[in-house]
Amino acid sequence: MTTYSHTLVTLACLLLAGCAALPDSTPNAVPPQSQYDSIIVDDNGRLLSINQLAKELAPADVVVIGEYHGHHGAHLLQLLVQSALYQHRPRQVLSMEQFTLEDQRELDRYLAGQSGEEELIADTGAWPNYKASYRPLIEFSKNRNVPVVAANAPAELVRCIGRNGKTYLEGLDAGQRRELPEAPFTDTADYRSKFFDTLGGGHGQADNSTRLENSYKAQLLRDNTMADRVIRALAEFPGHQIIHLTGTFHSEDRLGMVAVLEQKRPDLDVVVISPVFWRSADTLDSLLEAHQGKGDFLYFLEPLPEEYKDNERHRDAIMEQFRNAAELSCD
Repeated sequence: MTTYSHTLVTLACLLLAGCAALPDSTPNAVPPQSQYDSIIVDDNGRLLSINQLAKELAPADVVVIGEYHGHHGAHLLQLLVQSALYQHRPRQVLSMEQFTLEDQRELDRYLAGQSGEEELIADTGAWPNYKASYRPLIEFSKNRNVPVVAANAPAELVRCIGRNGKTYLEGLDAGQRRELPEAPFTDTADYRSKFFDTLGGGHGQADNSTRLENSYKAQLLRDNTMADRVIRALAEFPGHQIIHLTGTFHSEDRLGMVAVLEQKRPDLDVVVISPVFWRSADTLDSLLEAHQGKGDFLYFLEPLPEEYKDNERHRDAIMEQFRNAAELSCD
């Protein structure tokens, strides 16, 4: 069965009442044919269907699914994994980067049927792509009484640390501080190197070292808060499997929140699923060689469209983001 046909059959399966299992056929090693398609492999390069992947994931304590934010194929795969894993482990908890700690009350109210979707979106400041990307996961959870954890650090707190550094936490009241992890800036040397290399700053460059260091601390707060919320969920829901959704930078190569989680709870069986773009010149072998170790399992996606052709418009868009951030008061 081709990847495209596999996707259509899967969608039909989800839409038809009473369809409890997904087909076990394995997709061919061809590039994804649309923005909804994905090709799944294990760390040995073995092609897997969703059902085969779910069988591999079933024993894990925590399944971390990295995503490219807004990619339809990534979000469809997340839903299919959640649904297939539910057949093996119905005692399930969904943990999400896409909601922050302060959203938990409103999220719980929605899951309990006490508010409507537009109220949820307005009261949590849900991401702009909520309806297209995360609604199916929330609705799956709501209809099956699966708890959902708002796992990310508060956005304003992250931005203020990015501006003023980690000492900003010292001004929080006791109640705010209790909601955050005890060690909010735990990291690893490899993650630090990756972060600074990605931002193009290198190590120790005086002209931007303070700004980058503060940005890194803000990133660490996100990672540590997500890891902390997963640990708390495991304690609150013993015997449940946690599915955590996050941007791939927070989890690939077992860095970010995964490294923090494994430092704080080395006893856990944590499995990482990471996305990779399959570009026109790529082959499966070249992708496997280039991305070895990026995840316990990889899923290949068609690249997203290029955002800008006009460099000046791109620069203006970036500057607008900085202007909006500057309006935030961190006094």
